[in-house]
Amino acid sequence: MPKTFDHLPVLAAAVVAGFTDLPGEGTLLDVTVGGGGHSALLLAAHPGLRLIGLDQDPAALAAAAERLEPFADRVTLVPSNFANYAPSEPLVGVLADLGVSSPQLDRPERGFSFRFDGPLDMRMNSAEGETAAELMDRLEEKELADLIYAYGEERLSRRIARRIVEARPWQGSGRGTAALAYLVAGCYPPKARHGRIHAATRTFQALRIAVNDELGALERLLHNAADWLMQGGLFGVISFHSLEDRRVKAAFLADDRLERLTRKPVVADEQEAERNPRSRSAKFRLARRRSANLSLGER
Repeated sequence: MPKTFDHLPVLAAAVVAGFTDLPGEGTLLDVTVGGGGHSALLLAAHPGLRLIGLDQDPAALAAAAERLEPFADRVTLVPSNFANYAPSEPLVGVLADLGVSSPQLDRPERGFSFRFDGPLDMRMNSAEGETAAELMDRLEEKELADLIYAYGEERLSRRIARRIVEARPWQGSGRGTAALAYLVAGCYPPKARHGRIHAATRTFQALRIAVNDELGALERLLHNAADWLMQGGLFGVISFHSLEDRRVKAAFLADDRLERLTRKPVVADEQEAERNPRSRSAKFRLARRRSANLSLGER
């Protein structure tokens, strides 16, 4: 496993505690296995547990295979986007750790971050799909502005979209993440360019979400996961921004198949936030599969 994929799983204690009541035997689906951190902890805590781990990133699957080697006889790793997957057996649990991982952010060639210059790619699976550069070249200015506003909650989306369109083409131009970040920052007044987060953060988030259809995939997971669970099965989701968390909260409240176990999301304490900065924006919500024949009046 490349050292570039070493990372700490966020809210690890909360996940282990939340899944304490798993049955003695059964299968858990980790739809974003990443480096295998959460899965390793759950397999160690539940000797009868079997695991199916999904990831569309080949580097993540390679990392997970090494991390989970001590449990190899109980683990099946599958190269797949969870939006395209359906299990063949009832599950005791489903876990999703959404968003981009620290190792992906730290690899400039993936194009997720502007901390290091890299190509405008942003694909979770770099072998297929449209890159961020191709997306920026294809969309009309209004479509691009609407995307940046909807997925990045960026108030200057129209100005940023106009500048991006004026700077076309991006694909094949030799310009990468640093050039885009500089362009976006230039859309802000000078005094507003150096806030708590970089001025380009919201635009990069929006492009990444669009390139990978992250919210569409999440909606499909929230709709399907309850049907995959056996009675009493657990469904846990870790999200990293409000667009995701609002959808998880609403789904857990509205879905008659699920009983919400966390009224407020679990967040990192001061010690974890200091040790692992990525955990500062993480929110964990948990729900349980109700009995299939429980009536609304009994809930």
